[in-house]
Amino acid sequence: MEKIKMTTPIVEMDGDEMTRILWKMIKDHLLEPFIELNTEYYDLGLEHRNETDDQVTVDSANATKKYKVAVKCATITPNAARMDEYDLKEMWKSPNGTIRAILDGTVFRAPIVVKGIEPCVKNWKKPITIARHAYGDVYKNTEMKIPGPGKVELVYTAGDGTETRELVHEYTAPGVAQGMHNLNPSIASFARSCFNYALDTKQDLWFATKDTISKKYDHTFKDIFQEIYDAEYADKFKAAGIVYFYTLIDDAVARVMKSEGGYIWACKNYDGDVMSDMVSSAFGSLAMMTSVLVSPDGYYEYEAAHGTVQRHYYKHLQGEETSTNSVATIFAWTGALRKRGELDANQPLMDFADKLEKATITTIESGEMTKDLALITTLENPTVLNSEDFIKAIAKRL
Repeated sequence: MEKIKMTTPIVEMDGDEMTRILWKMIKDHLLEPFIELNTEYYDLGLEHRNETDDQVTVDSANATKKYKVAVKCATITPNAARMDEYDLKEMWKSPNGTIRAILDGTVFRAPIVVKGIEPCVKNWKKPITIARHAYGDVYKNTEMKIPGPGKVELVYTAGDGTETRELVHEYTAPGVAQGMHNLNPSIASFARSCFNYALDTKQDLWFATKDTISKKYDHTFKDIFQEIYDAEYADKFKAAGIVYFYTLIDDAVARVMKSEGGYIWACKNYDGDVMSDMVSSAFGSLAMMTSVLVSPDGYYEYEAAHGTVQRHYYKHLQGEETSTNSVATIFAWTGALRKRGELDANQPLMDFADKLEKATITTIESGEMTKDLALITTLENPTVLNSEDFIKAIAKRL
């Protein structure tokens, strides 16, 4: 069989721990036997990020600007324990946060729905898509440990040198402080991405912040969304028969739990990070959630919405068998290949992405699955496969 050819590279961002192991298995069994895989490779494993002072992360994001499509493996965002484990020069920031800051755009996350894996929330009948703002907030924050009594202020220095100060807190004891930022143009891009995606998919759009408490920061998000909706999208939404709905984040959570699904829930950066994990887990598994960063400039970065599966990696290092779910990572590749095919008018590549997704879903629905799904499936007598055998079962169907 002649392999499918690619005319333009995809930016390939390798990652860490168990997902790095799965990454190679997916390429070996599901991609390279069928495609002349054309990628520009960047190693975002923590060791290499440390060696390059995290420059490799910046380089991979800039390469995405050049080639427009990227696929990313899950990566470690180091904490204090990781500093010691990997002997790091410093506690490098989230690679995702760095990439998102460079590319801007919105992250859309949606569960992969298969027969036999029923949502924990029994009234959820349709997928819930999380639209996560991909800029700023806690992911690009500045933090300080406060050693003792004193005051912390926010200071804005204008171009003419005039200063505006706001007291954060008068400290009487040691503590911590944090500064976050966002930009009106990025918020506006986020809003337009969400409104356009809602129109494209004919789904209602919800947006939620905590503007009653954050009367300037969160309220700015609310105001920009409403201004753009009223000026540019109200008539389009009415014609499409869909609605835009704003509420407080805590009210949104309560409404989501009682809903049937079938809408887009737009969230600020941190809210989207947390709520996408809740939604994916409640739909069946954290490994069954797709994620794509869509930039207003036409850049696309596909990844799984979960982490590096550290516990399974340590078992793997000890020679123990694992049964790690690779579905979201497979769908990251299919999403990137489909988009590459779409941009290059490469129909065979798009068809291949469709067939690989169908083979993956059919494998699960036929009763062959990883342990996390076998524990929750309504199918009788499922066959539990280890990490590699599950991928090989998909390859057989493919």
